[in-house]
Amino acid sequence: MHVEEIRWLRRGACRSSDPDLFFPPAPTPAQEALAKAVCAGCQVLRECRDYALRAGEAEGIWGGLTPQERRRSRFPEGWRRPAAS
Repeated sequence: MHVEEIRWLRRGACRSSDPDLFFPPAPTPAQEALAKAVCAGCQVLRECRDYALRAGEAEGIWGGLTPQERRRSRFPEGWRRPAAS
């Protein structure tokens, strides 16, 4: 991470939260909902989400999105064309 690029991290609502909330060993729907609730009130939600999508973060809740949600955002349904036969 480049320092200038992530200056917004200091203002994140997650800063005072337990990192395990956002990076659990085995995520559950309840844990994801708690992490997303923290993100929902965050003043740097957009910066966090944009960073995670741009950097290809593969783990954890970033900007209120799970890894699966970020993957879907980068590769929306139907983005692949069928292979030529």
